[in-house]
Amino acid sequence: MDARRDLHERVVEAIKTVYDPEIPVNIWELGLVYGVEVSSEHDVKVTMTLTAPACPAAGELPGEVEQKVAAVPGVKSAKVDVVWEPSWTKDMMSEAARLQLGFF
Repeated sequence: MDARRDLHERVVEAIKTVYDPEIPVNIWELGLVYGVEVSSEHDVKVTMTLTAPACPAAGELPGEVEQKVAAVPGVKSAKVDVVWEPSWTKDMMSEAARLQLGFF
C-alpha cells in the first residue's frame, strides 16, 4: 500500500472519532465529510458540511476535525473547509447510521 493511501485511511479513522454532539453517530457515517485529500507532501484537506447552517456545533466540529487529523502520525498539516453545497440530507448517511438512528 502506498504511503498516501495508508495516510488517507488513518485520517479517515481519526475522523470517525468525531461525533456530532446532538446525534450519537460519527460525522463520517453521517455523511458530513465530502472529501479527504492527501497531497504528496502529506498535507491533508478535509471538505465537510454540517447538518444545517445554524447547527450548534458549527463552531466546534471543524476545529475538532482539524485537530484530530493534524494529530495523525505522518500528517504535515491539516485544513478543514466547510461547504454548504451540496446541502446535507439524511440520504447521505451510511446504512449503518440510518439503522442506528431508526431511519428505515
